[in-house]
Amino acid sequence: MRHRILKPFALFLIAAGLGIQGAGAQNNPPNAPPAACPPTTTIKAPQLYGIWQVTFTNPPAGLPARAVLLLEKHEEFADSLSGLVSRDSVTASGHAAKAALAGDVEDGMLILDESSNNTSISGTWNGELVQSACGREVKGMWKDTSASAAPDAPDVPFTMVKRPGW
Repeated sequence: MRHRILKPFALFLIAAGLGIQGAGAQNNPPNAPPAACPPTTTIKAPQLYGIWQVTFTNPPAGLPARAVLLLEKHEEFADSLSGLVSRDSVTASGHAAKAALAGDVEDGMLILDESSNNTSISGTWNGELVQSACGREVKGMWKDTSASAAPDAPDVPFTMVKRPGW
């Protein structure tokens, strides 16, 4: 009788030991680098939903150096994005403090059209997802395409960083 009890108990200890060893193998060692991010080319629109903080480098007169973007699911096109850009103290003609956004993410590139009047495009956003940021940072260029923009309006560098909590 004693042999029958010990054998299952011994098997349990062996299995438990293997389970502990397997679980330990899944943890990163204390000084290991963080796990690699998935390729930016695999990131889809739903992974970009949320609130983003934007910083512009040398924005044109009348547009602030900071903005906030909200990106959401597009109502008509499931694989696309829509949203809003909000800026404080806009004084540039052709631009509103809040403007609509619509666009796509494809092969690691984010392309958005901005419209201050929901009819014509007043700005374009062309950015690239930063590989090391795991879909939480985009760097690119914003272009003023409003009717009041100078024909030689420069591209304005921007960095978008996703706020935590999404």
